[in-house]
Amino acid sequence: MSTNNLSYNDQGGPDSAVEVGQETTPTSSTTGAAFGLFSTDFKKNDDLKEMLESNKESMKLEAMKRIVGLIAKGKNASELFPAVVKNVASKNLELKKLVYVYLVRYAEEQQDLALLSISTFQRALKDSNQLIRASALRVLSSVRVPIIVPIMMLAIKEAATDLSPYVRKTAAHAIQKLYSLDPDQKEHLIDVIEKLLRDKSTLVAGSVVMAFEEVCPDRIDLIHKNFRKLCNLLVDVEEWGQVVIINMLTRYARTQFTSPWKGDAIFEGSMAHAFYDSDEERKAHSNSEPYIMDPDHRLLLRSTKPLLQSRNTAVVMSVAQLYWHLAPKHEVSIVTKSLVRLLRSHREVQYIVLQNIATMSIQKKSMFEPYMKSFYVRSTDATHIKILKLEILTNLANEANISTILREFQTYVKSQDKVFAAATVQAIGRCATNITEVTDTCLNGLVLLLSNRDETVVAESVVVIKKLLQTQPTQHSDIIKHMAKLFDNITVPMARASILWLIGEYCEHVPKIAPDVLRKMAKSFTTEEDIVKLQIVNLAAKLYLTNSKQTKLLTQYILNLGKYDQNYDIRDRTRFIRQLIVPNEKSGALAKYARRILLAPKPAPVLESAFKDRDRFQLGTLSHTLNAKAVGYLELSDWPTVAPDQSVRNVEVVEQIKEWVPSSEKESVKSGDKFYSDEEGDEGSPCNSTEDGKSTSSSEASTSETESEEETSSQSGSGSEESEESSSHSHSDSSKKKKLQQKKTKNKGSDSDEENDCAKVGVSSPTHSSEDSSSSSSDDSTSHSESDSGGHQEKWSKAKPKVVQKAKNEITLLDLDDFSPDPRISTKSCVLSPSLLSDLDGLSLSSSPSIVQVSSQAFVPMKSHELLHRMTGKGLAAQYHFSRQPSIYGNGMVAVQLNFTNTSERTLEHIHIGEKSGQNIHGFNNIENLEPNASVAVSIGIDFKDSTQAANFQLCTKDDKFSVSIQPAVGELLLPVTMTEQDFQKEQGNLLGMNETSATITLMSENTSVRPISRKVETVANMCVVPSNEDGIFRFAAKLASSGALVLASVELKASTAQLRVSTEKAVIGSMLLRDLKIALA
Repeated sequence: MSTNNLSYNDQGGPDSAVEVGQETTPTSSTTGAAFGLFSTDFKKNDDLKEMLESNKESMKLEAMKRIVGLIAKGKNASELFPAVVKNVASKNLELKKLVYVYLVRYAEEQQDLALLSISTFQRALKDSNQLIRASALRVLSSVRVPIIVPIMMLAIKEAATDLSPYVRKTAAHAIQKLYSLDPDQKEHLIDVIEKLLRDKSTLVAGSVVMAFEEVCPDRIDLIHKNFRKLCNLLVDVEEWGQVVIINMLTRYARTQFTSPWKGDAIFEGSMAHAFYDSDEERKAHSNSEPYIMDPDHRLLLRSTKPLLQSRNTAVVMSVAQLYWHLAPKHEVSIVTKSLVRLLRSHREVQYIVLQNIATMSIQKKSMFEPYMKSFYVRSTDATHIKILKLEILTNLANEANISTILREFQTYVKSQDKVFAAATVQAIGRCATNITEVTDTCLNGLVLLLSNRDETVVAESVVVIKKLLQTQPTQHSDIIKHMAKLFDNITVPMARASILWLIGEYCEHVPKIAPDVLRKMAKSFTTEEDIVKLQIVNLAAKLYLTNSKQTKLLTQYILNLGKYDQNYDIRDRTRFIRQLIVPNEKSGALAKYARRILLAPKPAPVLESAFKDRDRFQLGTLSHTLNAKAVGYLELSDWPTVAPDQSVRNVEVVEQIKEWVPSSEKESVKSGDKFYSDEEGDEGSPCNSTEDGKSTSSSEASTSETESEEETSSQSGSGSEESEESSSHSHSDSSKKKKLQQKKTKNKGSDSDEENDCAKVGVSSPTHSSEDSSSSSSDDSTSHSESDSGGHQEKWSKAKPKVVQKAKNEITLLDLDDFSPDPRISTKSCVLSPSLLSDLDGLSLSSSPSIVQVSSQAFVPMKSHELLHRMTGKGLAAQYHFSRQPSIYGNGMVAVQLNFTNTSERTLEHIHIGEKSGQNIHGFNNIENLEPNASVAVSIGIDFKDSTQAANFQLCTKDDKFSVSIQPAVGELLLPVTMTEQDFQKEQGNLLGMNETSATITLMSENTSVRPISRKVETVANMCVVPSNEDGIFRFAAKLASSGALVLASVELKASTAQLRVSTEKAVIGSMLLRDLKIALA
């Protein structure tokens, strides 16, 4: 049996192989179990190795699934490493993923074998599948061998510029691993972190901030330009990233903003009262210098406030600590309700939250007083939870609620949990100390507890009474006498020592009882605990000084016993006391001060909370929980006395230049005179030409704060080489030469500055894309669709530029290099003139100003949904349906039609939308009167922000308010767009990997032609049919109303089945739309 047990528990060495397959081995007896383990398990390992070396992919895949399953259960599968690593170059995608999962787990343990596959990982870093690229980088960074540090560094730099945000996120994780392996790479890693911090993807933000915290937490200058972007992205970042970013921004804010806790602070909420202030109050305000909060400080508080509703407790706790350390004192109470909500979670969560509440309640009782009942102890609570709740209740105690709290404590004292009952007694003592009005009441209650059957409660009561009696001993000599009578029944050493100390300290108040207690103690001296013996010696010394006639012999007897005690502390104390109080020839100068030394008045102890000094640590940290500085803890700095320069967070935004776009009717104006690239359209700054044709400029200005922090890609006047150099200083030397040569070539044959600038737009767009490759594809698609809307064309069509024909032979072979996009970057099609197209044969470029245009709805299902039932609405019934019309209230809003009906017999007045929560809702004009049995239809606009989360608001009448919600289907978030088949295929090719979801379904017989399929798809989603020349393939296009991201769907018929494919940057939207389409077509 010992051998059998060893094989179960051993996780390393030769026996570790037993762990892999042991769990499914049936055994009928102990002997059979032992033989089964050592024979069957090794056979199973051999089976797995044979399966991995098989020629069949299915066998290998099954073996890897079993191995990964064993790893997930904590089994040791390291012996299979050689067999697994042979499959690292498999072409099967699923098998390669599982192999990478295995290698991440064991690469560090089997470094030599893992090094043999380095070349395979390097090839995988160029794979077209983003999951493979990310997995290869993850495995590569898990091989902790210093010799491959340069390879890892190069891989991280390449991954940081990858098109996929998932790969860039993995690169951020790899930064931390490489830094721990080789700290000398810090400077190179900081450059990568700086680049990733500019990334606009919410998937990357949390990971790169974590890398920043690990590698260079003191480099706050890297955060300046990204502060506002991080605040704006915070709501959309994953929960783990939100916690990391909030903690980092808390430290950042303490160094960049002045304290909002000043007594004369003026905030946004208090400014409204200034109008009504009297002249005297205004003079008082004018004399003191007011505090005005920094706008970025307010932005941080405003951005984190919605996260208090997060389902993740760590996020809520992070926001709470941010408000505690950064918010004005009158705003901190915002977090109270969210913290109380967390008390319904698991006990582990409760423990951390209660610890933080205990610290907060010491300084701000008013925050939690309204929720005092939430801290009442439940019988099902664990002991440590009960004690924390007890601590909080004690902190919240005041003259108004002390009676309620003491009634609770009376119940807690009777608890079967001895530790909790003892803590309750201590809490009663703290209440008696802090609130003098109830001191006598608490003392009397504690005296009654002295007769309790529980020794722990009695002992704690004695200790607490001793501390309370020190405040007013002369008034409570009866209590001391009562405790002396109970002395024989008390066995806990600390309680006995406390009674002896009380009797000795106040022996003058009980002159008859004290000598008798000493007499009893002399009898049991040798059997007492050390702490009690010390107090017996002290009692004897004090009585010798105050009542030597009765206690002289007893004192000498006790000192003789202590002289030969086994404990050296007692022996030393005995010798010291003898020389101090017994006069003899050897007595020193201290003997005459014996009374002053032993009977000196002692200050009453202050009963304080154990959490009083924890506020020196940041809330929510491990150091706060342990009440000790943990490794890696970064202290919050003090508020600066003078605010640092806030301009460091400003991002230069180049003014956007609007462009004239010819309308479809004006065919006399040639399209070759005007063009701009789609990348410029993304940035919102197309090329522009003035009427005199003398000065033109082209700039790439980002509408987001983060993108405008990068160097301006292209800013120049005609012939201004100086600005060309300054705008391109961040590019490589080769890129500069190409740009300058192209510019010179164009200037030679150009008759107008307009053509020169437009040419430079075509050059700078791919260059800018490669430099800003960290930006997510969702932002590109969003701005692309918005910039090409019809509204912009109408707005810009008022200005007519001077049209100049350009020669066709101005594009040289050198220029083609700049027009070819970076292979890692998915660029959108540019819009060029026919004259340029003639020179660029083979390039597929559209001649229209936009590849996507919003079209009218193809089909509007008239299905209505109930918004408010007539019974709930007290006669007011409301229904809603999605009209699928472009909203008149804004481009990003979804139009919703509401139908109100008055089913009551009275006139309903003043119907309007009241309080709104969550989404941006544009209401309707107030309906003054709605007669009985009358109906009225109104339209509202809702910005669902590309989410199917319900929009909640209040529907109000003159007398009542009703909470209602509108839940959108995913298909109603779309706007139909028209595009050509060629554009559809190109955009769909750009949306691969995580941006694509597909499924195979079995079609019903009636759903195999164009019309039924189109009608089914248009019923589910507000999409437009894309004309197709291929039989059996149906394509549909739309864009999201809020962000403008393209949503492309295709149905490809294959016999009785069909392949559904949805492509969009919003992966969640894509999966939800695919699910609805499957239900409709299957």
